[in-house]
Amino acid sequence: MKIGDKVRFLSEVGGGVVTGFQGKDIVLVEDADGFDIPMPIRECVVIETDDYNIPTPAAKAAAQRKKAEEQPARPTAPSPVSSYSDGQPLRQVEKPKISVYRQPEIKGGDALNVFLAFVPTDIKAVSTTPFETYLVNDSNYYLYYTYLSAEGKAWTARSHGLIEPNTKLLLEEFEKSELSDRERVAVQFVAFKDNRSFVLKPAVSVELRIDTVKFYKLHTFQPTDFFETPALMYDIARNDQPSKQVYVSAEELQNALLQKQNTDTNRPQKKEKQGNKKGIVEIDLHINELLDDTRGMSNSEMLNYQLDKFREVMEQYKNKREQRIVFIHGKGDGVLRKALLDELKRKYPQCRHQDASFQEYGFGATMVTIK
Repeated sequence: MKIGDKVRFLSEVGGGVVTGFQGKDIVLVEDADGFDIPMPIRECVVIETDDYNIPTPAAKAAAQRKKAEEQPARPTAPSPVSSYSDGQPLRQVEKPKISVYRQPEIKGGDALNVFLAFVPTDIKAVSTTPFETYLVNDSNYYLYYTYLSAEGKAWTARSHGLIEPNTKLLLEEFEKSELSDRERVAVQFVAFKDNRSFVLKPAVSVELRIDTVKFYKLHTFQPTDFFETPALMYDIARNDQPSKQVYVSAEELQNALLQKQNTDTNRPQKKEKQGNKKGIVEIDLHINELLDDTRGMSNSEMLNYQLDKFREVMEQYKNKREQRIVFIHGKGDGVLRKALLDELKRKYPQCRHQDASFQEYGFGATMVTIK
């Protein structure tokens, strides 16, 4: 290995031109952006050398190919097959280049295991840190991939290209304020092997619903085999089986809730519990007490449904002075309790509230007195 040689990294994607050495074991490699990257010599393989400017057959052939590519193509009359209906010729697009370095295959890697990962830049500041999105290809296959996000029925391609076998690829970086743009994403890919036989895999298209609430909780991010820092992982394909996460659109959810309301009006309503002696109205806001089925609902949608029930009860009793209402919300992470207290301060400042009796309700209930 000499200064001027072109090398490729073995353990990660990338490479460049050798510009110098540090000691016996470290080589400085200038990448495409002009930065010198120190790498262990054992992690690099020479893919092109000038042999101190002595021309070799391989170098001559490469020079001839480069010269042929730089020569302008002779104009030819467009054929009917290679033109649009308006007479404009089709533009020839180069196919993505596959690395000249042949990735070693890993035993058991012929099953597709592909993941979408979100990695916080600073795990110690999870409430404010930016995030990185990676596509993890834990298989012996190359993948032509597309990463998309949706707003309503409109999709936007955020990244597309080729990912090599047994590697991870950075798709994008985004700030916490951009989370709402990634509540609904999709990954599509076609798997193949280059210059070797393989088992044909069907094309994969998986749509995911990203729970943005998780990005505010430290325990969401867990250690993985693919990153040095904790990450949030979503399955795209595991052991050749595409992920089957169910996505429910807002329109479908609204229709389901309307159907449930119509059904509830046609059957006896559950009466709110009232104490015979104390005259206290008890409202259980646990989501499984309000809805029979919550599949497909995000945490934010369930929280909004619970708050709607809270508002409905408050409106029902807001003119009944000295009426006491106990809202049973559970302890949990305290999200629902905080939301209730915020609503009381903003919309019902005249009402008095306090923690309900611990002996009767534990720590997970708030009592409101109408004033």
